[in-house]
Amino acid sequence: MKVRVLGCSGAIAKDCRTTSFLLDESVLIDAGTGVGDLTLEEMCKIDHVFLTHSHLDHIAALPLMLDAVSSLRHTHVEIHALPETIEALRTHIFNDVIWPDFERIPSLAQPFLRFTPMQQGEPREAAGLVVEALPAFHTVAAVGYAVKGATGWWVFSGDTERNPMFWERVKQLPVAMLIIETAFSDRESTLAQRSLHLSPRTLLAELQSFNQPGGRVYITHTKPAQTDLIMSEICELYAQAFPDASTQGLPPLSIHWLQAGQEFNV
Repeated sequence: MKVRVLGCSGAIAKDCRTTSFLLDESVLIDAGTGVGDLTLEEMCKIDHVFLTHSHLDHIAALPLMLDAVSSLRHTHVEIHALPETIEALRTHIFNDVIWPDFERIPSLAQPFLRFTPMQQGEPREAAGLVVEALPAFHTVAAVGYAVKGATGWWVFSGDTERNPMFWERVKQLPVAMLIIETAFSDRESTLAQRSLHLSPRTLLAELQSFNQPGGRVYITHTKPAQTDLIMSEICELYAQAFPDASTQGLPPLSIHWLQAGQEFNV
C-alpha cells in the first residue's frame, strides 16, 4: 500500500497543509487543505473518503474537491464517517447555504456523493483495502483509522487526547507505521488538554503503551509556529522516558516529524 502525505499540519501557512492522506490512488483519509495539491486527474480517481471527524481542518477541501471532479466522474464518491460527522456535514456544509447539497445533485438517483455511516471498531473494505475505525477522544465525535498494508498496519490516531481504548486495539495489531498527533507544545499544555489534543508530555505517556519496540512513529498535526519546539520537547522527554532501551537490547522507537509530500510503502 502506498501512503502519500498530502497534509499533516495543525494549521495553514506557507508549505503547511492540513490533514489528508492518499492511500494508493482511490482512498482518502481526511480531506484537509492538502487535497488541493492533487491534479484533477488524481482527484478523479478518489472513490472513497474516510473522515475522522467534522472539524474544518479535516474536511475543508471536501466540498471543493467534489465540485472540481463531479462533472468528470460517472459514479459518486463514497464518504465514510461516524453518524455524528455525517450529520454535521449535512447540517453545516452541504446545506444549500454554505455549499450545494451534493446528495441531491444532479439527482437523488445519481448524486455526486453518498454518505455511509461507520461505527467505531468497524472494519470496512474499500478499493481492496481493509480500513478499521479506531477510538479517538476529542471535542466532537471522532475516530482514528487503521489500514492493513502488505508489511503491517498503518495506524492514524486522528485528533485525540489520552485514549486507553485506542491502545487496547493497537496492541493487537502488527503496526508498520504509527502516525499520532501532537498539536501543542508543553508550554501550551493547558490549551491542549482543554481542546483534547496531545502535547509532548502526554504523547510520551501514551507511547508507553506502544508495545512494539523499534516501531516507526510519526508526529502529525503540529502547529506551524511551534513545530520545532514540539519536536525538541519530544526528543528530550523520550530520552528521559526510555533511558534503558539500549541496555535492555531494545531498539528505540524511531520518532519523526511527518511532512507533506512524503510517501511511504506499507
